[in-house]
Amino acid sequence: MMVKKVLAALSLAAFCVSMVPAPADAASAVTRIKDIAKIQGVRSNQLVGYGLVVGLAKTGDSNKVKETVQSIGNMLKAFGVSIDTSSLKPDNVAAVMVTATLPPFTREGDTIDVTVSSIGDAKSIQGGTLVQTPLKAGNGEVYAVAQGPVSTGGFMTGGSGNTAQKNFPTVGTTPNGAIVERSVEDDLGQDGKLSLSLSSPDFTTASRMVQSINSQFGSIARASNPGRIDISIPAYYRGNVVSFIANLEELPVVPDTIAKVVMNERTGTIVMGGNVSVDECAITQGGLSIHKPSSSIVLPATANVSDIVGALNAVGATPRDTISILQAMKASGALHAELELI
Repeated sequence: MMVKKVLAALSLAAFCVSMVPAPADAASAVTRIKDIAKIQGVRSNQLVGYGLVVGLAKTGDSNKVKETVQSIGNMLKAFGVSIDTSSLKPDNVAAVMVTATLPPFTREGDTIDVTVSSIGDAKSIQGGTLVQTPLKAGNGEVYAVAQGPVSTGGFMTGGSGNTAQKNFPTVGTTPNGAIVERSVEDDLGQDGKLSLSLSSPDFTTASRMVQSINSQFGSIARASNPGRIDISIPAYYRGNVVSFIANLEELPVVPDTIAKVVMNERTGTIVMGGNVSVDECAITQGGLSIHKPSSSIVLPATANVSDIVGALNAVGATPRDTISILQAMKASGALHAELELI
């Protein structure tokens, strides 16, 4: 038994004493510019609108939801029908918010999916029909109009005082339910310039990306900051910007990353990057006690960072123990990495 404890202590001391990270190029995979950056200006836009879902089987809003009653009255008034709204029983109607995403380069006449969500006390909007609803962007302009049958994908059943519900019958979708009435104008590359926006701004990655672009097309790129690269489109590509971007996105780059450890205490998941390094240390955690022996044991430069968690597991540390130990190692300065707890 004593031999096992000594071996476990030696195993943990091996990673604690000195863990030398592998070179960045060896630890990072070659990727495409397309996978770590995007063209500025190529973006989606959020749309939202307020509407009514009709045709429900008495699963709509009650007359306590005043906005539904008022909306029904306004809708009927627009068709020349005047009624006393106080007498309305809107249980076949539900007030809803309609949301959608307008993809880039969408043109007039294209269709997009919409999500329909109840905002009153409706029990279900399954089987209802969304009445024509204008969808606005953040600038207040209407970019699409939605209408059509709503499908929730769930169900609600009941009988003899018992009910069963699956999914959320108060939220549904209308595939291709909105027609685009106005496109977002774009002038991609019209002035002979483009900009790349890095998904994770980094000085080293931006510098490497500039080198990759300039080695292929000449001196056309410069890094304005670690998150943006400005590019002058070569003259021979001015009439074919799409082909230039396609070739640009395929260029290889070796992205650089900071030393980082991401931990999820709920699931016990721990993910570490390849640049994590650890100094000499001794650890005591509850009933778990590990001390560095007198002779130092150094891991080779090719050591895998999974040895950190593997050594802790070897001496019986639970995932919660491991997370606590890593946090303490960071606080003591023995762990050279950024910790992120999710």
